[in-house]
Amino acid sequence: MLLTLAAATAAVLGGCGGDTKTVSIANSPTGAQTTGSTTQPATSTAHAPAGTSTTGAARGGTTAPPTTTRTATEPAFAEKGKAPEGVASALAVVRAHGYTATDSGDYHPSQTLRVLVGTRTGSSDGYDQQAFFFVGGRYIGTDSSRPSAQVKVLAQSDTEVTLAYSLYRSSDPLCCPGGGQAKVRFQLNNGRLQPLSPIPPVNSSTGLGRQ
Repeated sequence: MLLTLAAATAAVLGGCGGDTKTVSIANSPTGAQTTGSTTQPATSTAHAPAGTSTTGAARGGTTAPPTTTRTATEPAFAEKGKAPEGVASALAVVRAHGYTATDSGDYHPSQTLRVLVGTRTGSSDGYDQQAFFFVGGRYIGTDSSRPSAQVKVLAQSDTEVTLAYSLYRSSDPLCCPGGGQAKVRFQLNNGRLQPLSPIPPVNSSTGLGRQ
């Protein structure tokens, strides 16, 4: 009986082996790649819509505002017919009168009354000097109608300038004034320049003079 059961079992197994089928996957799922026995997800690159940028502010979903160019209005001092007030124009006035400013630092644009001391251009000894006065950048004249041997600015404020004149005896050479100096304060009064003390004479045979 055992032999009969074994023979029957063998017959059944032989019949099943003949009907075995091999199943293969015809199509992989969308978005996957099959390599060997391992399936990996496919990678894709998103494309930005036409007309957009992925740099700068566009990454945050916003578009940078367009830039505009503005033209500033012309400054008041550049208007036609107006000249800027300053040292350069004052120096030009001094040169036009045949003098060269000895120290441009004497000119203070922030003051109402301004001054420059000039030496006659081409002077061989350098002792022919005058003070040139300006009000608000406008030239108004010199300290005296005739130059002095030596004159310098001692002090100044908004409407006053103090000048120092070297004083000479009749026998003094230009290099060596022996009479000290005279201080004269000039004041702007109602638009006119006035010396508050007498200006020494140009020269004197009996006293002291500016030459």
